[in-house]
Amino acid sequence: MGVGMQPVEHLHLEHVLQTVCVLESVVLRSFGPEGGQVLFTRDTGQAMLSRSGTRILTALRLEHPLARMVVECVLRHSTVTGDGSKTFILLLASLLRMIHTTACKEANVSHTYNSREAAEAATATHIADELLAFALEELDDLIAMGVVPYGCCLSWENFAAKTQSPAHTNNHCVQKLLASFFHSRLGRTQCDFISDLTCELLRHWKCKNDQPSLSLRFINDNLPALHTPVSGFPIGCSHLIEGQVIHRDFATACPQTDHQPVKAVVFTEYLQPELLRAGEVLELGCGEQRMQENSRQDGSIVQFNAWAERSIECVIANLLSLGVSVLLSAVKQSAAVLALAAQADMCIVECISEDELSLFAQLSGARPVTDCRMIEPDHIATLTFCRPILLGAHRYVHVAFHDSEERLMVKPCSLVICGPGEGQTDQYACAFQDAIRMLLSTWEPMGMTAAAPSKRRIQLNKSTSLHTENQLPSASPIQQSLLEPGCVIPAGGTFEFLLNHALLQHGRSCSVSDDANAGIPVVSQILANALLSVPRQIYSHSPQRFLQTQTRLLSFTENLSHPFSLVYKQERNTVLVRGHGNSECPVEGKGKQSMHCCREADMSSEVFMFDSGLESVSCKYQLLLAVLQCLSSLLHVDTVLRTHTALHTQSRRLANISWEGTEDETDY
Repeated sequence: MGVGMQPVEHLHLEHVLQTVCVLESVVLRSFGPEGGQVLFTRDTGQAMLSRSGTRILTALRLEHPLARMVVECVLRHSTVTGDGSKTFILLLASLLRMIHTTACKEANVSHTYNSREAAEAATATHIADELLAFALEELDDLIAMGVVPYGCCLSWENFAAKTQSPAHTNNHCVQKLLASFFHSRLGRTQCDFISDLTCELLRHWKCKNDQPSLSLRFINDNLPALHTPVSGFPIGCSHLIEGQVIHRDFATACPQTDHQPVKAVVFTEYLQPELLRAGEVLELGCGEQRMQENSRQDGSIVQFNAWAERSIECVIANLLSLGVSVLLSAVKQSAAVLALAAQADMCIVECISEDELSLFAQLSGARPVTDCRMIEPDHIATLTFCRPILLGAHRYVHVAFHDSEERLMVKPCSLVICGPGEGQTDQYACAFQDAIRMLLSTWEPMGMTAAAPSKRRIQLNKSTSLHTENQLPSASPIQQSLLEPGCVIPAGGTFEFLLNHALLQHGRSCSVSDDANAGIPVVSQILANALLSVPRQIYSHSPQRFLQTQTRLLSFTENLSHPFSLVYKQERNTVLVRGHGNSECPVEGKGKQSMHCCREADMSSEVFMFDSGLESVSCKYQLLLAVLQCLSSLLHVDTVLRTHTALHTQSRRLANISWEGTEDETDY
C-alpha cells in the first residue's frame, strides 16, 4: 500500500454474520413476552432503561460501518411501520446464518474466483438477490392465500367504539392489537392502560364518514403538537384534555373572557416595522461630514420610530375593532408591541412552534396573517376559551375551538403523557407515535405487487386448499395484491408458522415443475426456516409449547379443505375445529386457551382471542421486505475504506435518546 493511501478492509461473509449476530445478542435480551428491559449507563452514571428495540439499537456506540448500516435500515423501517425492530435483527441474523451454511456447501473455486471466500461471497450475494426477487414477486400472493384467510379484518367502526365492550366483540381484538404492541415496548403492567388511552384518543379524532387512514395520518403528522410530556408523575396519570395545548406561556396578561367566545389571530411576522432588513448595515463614522450625516440619520431614526409606533397603534386598534383579544405569534415581538397590547387588554403568546401554529390553523380554520396591515375575517379564529393551564412544573396556553364538532366532524383533544422521569416520559411518547404508525400501516396496507401478472404462479398442495386458481377472477392484478384494511393475525408466531407452511408447500410444488422454477425451492426453504426463528425465540422458555403450537396450526391446514380463520376463545383444555356444517371437532390441547376454526360466514358470531394478542399482517409483510432489502445491500458490500474523519454526524443522527437528567446527547 502506497504512502498516503487509506487502509482498506476486505469483508467476508463471516464478518457480516458476526456483526449482525452481535446486534442480535443485544436485542434478544428484550425479545418476546418473557423479554426484559435493557439498562444502559454512561460514564457519568446516567442511565436509560428501555425495552424498545429502536432505542436499544440507537443507544449503542457502533464503530463498524456495517453495524451502522444495519441500524439505519432498522430505523427506516420502524419510521414507516413503528414496529418490528427487534424482529428485524432476529430475521436478518437467521437468514445470514442459513445463507452462510448454504454458500459454504455450494461454493466452488473456479477460474472466476481465486479463493473460496470469494466464491462463498458470490454465492451468498446471489442467494440474497434471489430471495429479494422472490419476495417482491411471490410473497404477496403467499401471504394472501396462506396467511390472510386465517386472520380477521378489524373495522374502523369497531375500533372507534367505546372501550367498555364485551370480550366477544371486534373492539376487544383492537385492544389486543394495541396491548400486544405496547407490551413489546413498555412491559405488561402499562400496556392495557395505554392501549385504552390510545383508543380513546382515536375516538375523539375519528372523522365521520371518512377513511380511517385520514384520521390516523392526521394524528401521526401532528402528534408532536398534540401531546404534552409531563415528568414526575406515574403513567396512570396520563389523560386527554379538550382542545389544544400551546407549549408557551402568555407574554402579557391572559384574557378575562367571562365564558364568552374568544377571537384570536395568528401572526407569522413582526408587528413593528423593522428599521433594517436582514443583511442591511447602518454605517456610523467620524469627522465633520460624518457627524452631519449621523445627525441626519439620527433624526430619520427618531422619525421612523415614531412612525413605527403609530403603525403598531393602528394595528392594535384594528384588531380591537374586530373583537380580537388574543395574538399568537411565531416570532418574538418587540417591547413596544407588548406594551401597547397590554394597554389594550390584549394578550400575546410568542415564539410558538411551526407545528403548533399549523395545527391551530387546521383546527380553527383561520389563515395566519402575513401582512398586519391587511387583516380579513378569515384570519380570525373563534375559540371557546383561551386560558393558562399548569401541567407538571410548566404553565402553558390552553385553547378550545368553537363549533369544532359541527365544523370539523371531530372532537379535538390533546394527550398528556406522564412518566416518572424525562427518559421514561419520552419513551412513552415515542411508543404512542409508533403505535399510530403501526395502525396506519395496518389500515393503509401497501400495494404488494405491480400491475403486471406474476411470472411464477403459486400452486400449493390441494390438501390445504390455498391454491390461486379461480380466486377473484374478475379482479385486476393490483386488486388481488392489496391486503384488506385492518387485517390482523393472532400473535405468538402464528404468522411465521403459517407462512412457513405456505413457503414449504410452494417450494415442493416448484421442485417438480420445469427448470424455470429450479431456484425457488432453495430460497423458499431458506426463508421458511428463517421465519421459524421468531416463534422459536418467543417460546425459548418452553420448547415444548413451540412444537405444540406448530403442530396445532399444521393440523388445521391439513384437515380443512376450505379457507378458515383461527378463532381463540376462553375454554378449558380443548381445541375445536369447526369444519363443514359448522360441526365442532375437539382437538386435544393443553392450557386455558383454546382455538377453533370457522368459515368467514361465521366470523360475525365468533370471537378472536389469544393471550399473546394480535399483530398486523401488513406490518409483517413490510418487515419481511425490509429485511430482505437490507440483506441484499449488506452482501453487496465487499470492501470498507477506513478514513480518519470522525463520523460524529452519523452517531448524532442515530442517537435520538433521552437520558435521565441530561440534555447532552453527544457520546454514549
